[in-house]
Amino acid sequence: MEYTCLGKPRGTSCAPGELKGFQKLERNALMFNSELMADVHFIVGPVGAAKKVPAHKYVLAVGSSVFYAMFYGDLAEVKSEIHIPDVEPAAFLILLKYMYSDEIELEADTVLATLYAAKKYIVPALAKACVNFLETSLEAKNACVLLSQSRLFEEPELTQRCWEVIDAQAEMALKSEGFCEIDQQTLEIIVMREALNTKEVVVFEAVLNWAEAECKRQGLPITPRNKRNVLGKALYLVRIPTMTLEEFANGAAQSDILTLEERHNIFLWYTAANKPKLEFPLTKRKGLVPQRCHRFQSSAYRSNQWRYRGRCDSIQFAVDKRIFIAGLGLYGSSCGKAEYSVKIELKRLGIVLAQNLTKFTSDGSSNTFSVWFEHPVQVEQDTFYNVSAILDGNELSYFGQEGMTEVQCGKVTFQFQCSSDSTNGTGVQGGQIPELIFYA
Repeated sequence: MEYTCLGKPRGTSCAPGELKGFQKLERNALMFNSELMADVHFIVGPVGAAKKVPAHKYVLAVGSSVFYAMFYGDLAEVKSEIHIPDVEPAAFLILLKYMYSDEIELEADTVLATLYAAKKYIVPALAKACVNFLETSLEAKNACVLLSQSRLFEEPELTQRCWEVIDAQAEMALKSEGFCEIDQQTLEIIVMREALNTKEVVVFEAVLNWAEAECKRQGLPITPRNKRNVLGKALYLVRIPTMTLEEFANGAAQSDILTLEERHNIFLWYTAANKPKLEFPLTKRKGLVPQRCHRFQSSAYRSNQWRYRGRCDSIQFAVDKRIFIAGLGLYGSSCGKAEYSVKIELKRLGIVLAQNLTKFTSDGSSNTFSVWFEHPVQVEQDTFYNVSAILDGNELSYFGQEGMTEVQCGKVTFQFQCSSDSTNGTGVQGGQIPELIFYA
């Protein structure tokens, strides 16, 4: 077994009297959560659910400046039992295990509480590990909750990652259960967000769902008055006038949260020449601008191809930065206007991540025609994904030529490889699927 001297490179021999780091960690690990020689006890957690945890002042003081001040500072704690009601017992044990052994064991249901404990006791390595764990597990269903926590813990990188997911996958994020769990200030910040990539009706419905959840949290009857009260100014951050008249009439106008006067004035705003003044924002959100990666340098058509008849066109790609794939640009008919039925898919390791069965109409030009997935899908860096399209319609269409194995799109680099799923001739050098549509 190899031992390492504390403060020296691996493999360096220890002089007499020097403590071997591996041995020290191993010995400390044996003392974790042990009564043996424990000189302090923590009562961790709220009253009624608290847990008594034994510890050793020296070990804790070496690993945390907060514990050092607590045990050896000018105002050192002299009590043998210290109450910590604001930290979860499981998180506190994770904190201590790291301080005794350098081992970090994180789980989804305790990581936020562990981050709180690491911040409270200033253990930066554990806090960083928690943030990395959260970034790895970040998805639309938990992005809003993690946004509120990242703001609380002042973690700007995690906050930025949360916004990337919320903006690109706004509909899924706003419809998630996690959205209903956020605090009032985070609600207002999200509803104000200019880059939310969704319809305003989705924002309005999400705000109503949050209001009902907040009434339940406060023990209030779910009434229009109470929902308006808990929402406060957040209701007036929803850009109701940017909905279509049909969307408003079938949705918000029939909601009990708007007053009769508000509904009347909004209908007048849609239809009257002399528009009333409204308290709601009037400008549409900018959303996100989709970017397009075009992988061919030219296109062409011949009288005997490109043909379909249910065969699959497919290509593999990888990116050097995390992005969100929103859809594909496809070629259409080379002999006049034509309608196509199309099934598109995005897969990783054979698992379908997104798909859509839809139609598009081409105008006979060599332009590409956008076909969208139901929701944008997060794509990780340095991992190959497979996109495919199965078309049914006019058999003769344009196709791409002079394909590139690597394409630079803004700050994102795409790499392309042939796919074994392709049964219609599409590959890197030529064929269908000329464009990937994405948000970065």
